[in-house]
Amino acid sequence: QVQLAESGGGLVQAGGSLRLSCAGSGFTFDDYAVGWFRQVPGKERESVACIGSGGSTNYADSVKGRFTISRDNVKNTVTLQMNSLKPEDTAVYYCHAREVVVGRAYDYWGRGTQVTISL
Repeated sequence: QVQLAESGGGLVQAGGSLRLSCAGSGFTFDDYAVGWFRQVPGKERESVACIGSGGSTNYADSVKGRFTISRDNVKNTVTLQMNSLKPEDTAVYYCHAREVVVGRAYDYWGRGTQVTISL
């Protein structure tokens, strides 16, 4: 059974830091691009950061220079280090894994973890 389990959300003041972790199981983690999305009520889910199976990274412009994504293929985890947090970073953060095989995408999602940034 495929599972992505997030941890590390919470409440922090603006300017602070949080570290989100996601543990994957039930699939070949190394073969998947993994990353983080976030969503606020009334808005579409947006990509925050992702890291490919080869280690290449991509970030939303809004988080560049503040967030760092990394993966550990031994522990099957992906981590998002979030620094200099802003109130607009408040959202539910979802872990995501994707593999594309012969043009077909296989997507898995975690259940989400709340991140709240106060003034």
